[in-house]
Amino acid sequence: MRLYSLSVLYKGDPKVHLLKAAYDVSTFSFFQRSSVQEFMTFTSQLIVERSALGSRASVKEQEYLCHVFVRSDGLAGVVIADNEYPQRVCFTLLDKVLDEFSRQVSKMDWPSGSPATISYSALDGYLSKYQVQTPRT
Repeated sequence: MRLYSLSVLYKGDPKVHLLKAAYDVSTFSFFQRSSVQEFMTFTSQLIVERSALGSRASVKEQEYLCHVFVRSDGLAGVVIADNEYPQRVCFTLLDKVLDEFSRQVSKMDWPSGSPATISYSALDGYLSKYQVQTPRT
């Protein structure tokens, strides 16, 4: 069971943009890592774009399961995991991350934010914490 990506995005009016993301591409060969990461970023944005505000969904994309939660305020989270990772745990993680993110990052920064301008450093910690063992929630 693996988590590959954990992203926070904003579903703005013209388009969706990435606010912050963490990736674990260590299981891929060195030469594949950047293209795998690009694929995960693109897929996360596309899924959020196609999801309605206030919705949760799990979408199969190639050998991955993408779990998306788009809050009614436009803040969205995406977890990309393998098929064996429990769906319930992914949505619990998304709830926790989005709640924490919205407390730490001003709502004023969401529409214009980018990974370079948003200061929120907890994603890597969550990705590794939920990676090591299957968490019990």
